[in-house]
Amino acid sequence: MVKINVLQHAPSSHLPARPGDPTPTSRNLDPLMHPFARARERTRALNAAKMERMFAKPFVASLEGHVDAVETMARKPDTLDIVASGSWDGGLILHDVSRRKRLFQVDNAHKGKVSGVCFGQQGRLLSCGVDRNIKLWDTEASLDDDDFGAGPSQRKPVSIFPGKFAFNSIDHHRYDPLFATASNLVQVWDETKSAAISNLTLPTSTETVTAIRFNLAEASVLASIGSDRSFTLYDIRTGKAERRIIMQMRSNALSWSPTFPTSVLLASEDHNLYTFDIRSLNTPTQIYKAHVAAVMSCDWSPTGLEFVSGGWDRTVRIWKEGRGSAPEVYHTKRMQRVMSTLFTGDSRFVLSGSDDGNVRVWKAHASDKLGIITARERAAIEYRESLKSRWKADSEVSKISRTRHLPKPVHKASQLKRTMLEAQRVKEERRRKHTRAGEHKPKAERKKVVITEHS
Repeated sequence: MVKINVLQHAPSSHLPARPGDPTPTSRNLDPLMHPFARARERTRALNAAKMERMFAKPFVASLEGHVDAVETMARKPDTLDIVASGSWDGGLILHDVSRRKRLFQVDNAHKGKVSGVCFGQQGRLLSCGVDRNIKLWDTEASLDDDDFGAGPSQRKPVSIFPGKFAFNSIDHHRYDPLFATASNLVQVWDETKSAAISNLTLPTSTETVTAIRFNLAEASVLASIGSDRSFTLYDIRTGKAERRIIMQMRSNALSWSPTFPTSVLLASEDHNLYTFDIRSLNTPTQIYKAHVAAVMSCDWSPTGLEFVSGGWDRTVRIWKEGRGSAPEVYHTKRMQRVMSTLFTGDSRFVLSGSDDGNVRVWKAHASDKLGIITARERAAIEYRESLKSRWKADSEVSKISRTRHLPKPVHKASQLKRTMLEAQRVKEERRRKHTRAGEHKPKAERKKVVITEHS
């Protein structure tokens, strides 16, 4: 008897599992059989990096309606696409970002500029301005509702809260019918009462409070920034300021992290952004450097992994949390100084309000495809992302991924700034070299930010 060995293959391993599926392929994974696999993979990574930059078209739309600078914006809680904006022309608009439609508009909501907007309970809108008034608006009636009034200019607020000073900022408590305002004082108000129920400002304080925000997790904790370079924490349960730091330069905006309750982001006049852990305010946890002019606004993504900033240098920048440089940069020829920035509720889009009166919508990731993505497209995108991640140390792949086009004035300003910082570093080094040992100790950059702390 002769024994014959026969190779047998299961047909199921060579046929698609379901109709429409791709035919499965079998590969020999022995690296010796594929001597050029690494070179091929590098070429694919290079092509993936190039494709990302080729398809990077971040601008989506422009939401018009204002005729002057857009100073402030707020996202409606528990929605993805409802955003309110206030302008220097005194106008107030509620935008539906997905449909690019105005849901609510008041042309003369305030005399002078609208300096703050926020959403209260039952979806109602609060606005404050330099006319020393806070107004509560019912936004449920749309622009097409004939019973609400003849036009956007004739709408009436539900209630008006008069103040003693021009207001700079407003924010609503997460659960209770309370809201806080920033002017020469930090005040807490009740929606059902016409006067402030408490003043939280330190008796010795002389600054103008420029922005105020409630903590997203511990709703009774409140943070403010002032014109005297201060950052202050308050507790509305005790009715007083708990901690306070004085920084080298004043801050223009602040934002609480949505996923890490003790982390706060500050946008500073010295071109940088800082994250602080409020449990230790003597040094920032991270410094973010790329802007070449004062940073005017900032906002965290709902995921807590990214944040957006807008600056006096007419650019919008999107940062990865923990990475202090090389952010994504957005700009257009017509966009002027960016006064306000905001993430949408799904983290996919970014809004910016600028001096030219436009609210612009950008993709949070410049090369993202809008619309339906098939399973095969999704797999290809994920494969390209993994290739770029695996080959990010390669100099050519890294250079393509990092390079961004900048407007000529911004590029020249960044070159000048680098030159000045390098000259300053050389000067400090020479000073240490030519003085007695130990007399001039180098000071870490983070240690220079905070001048003093009061608790």
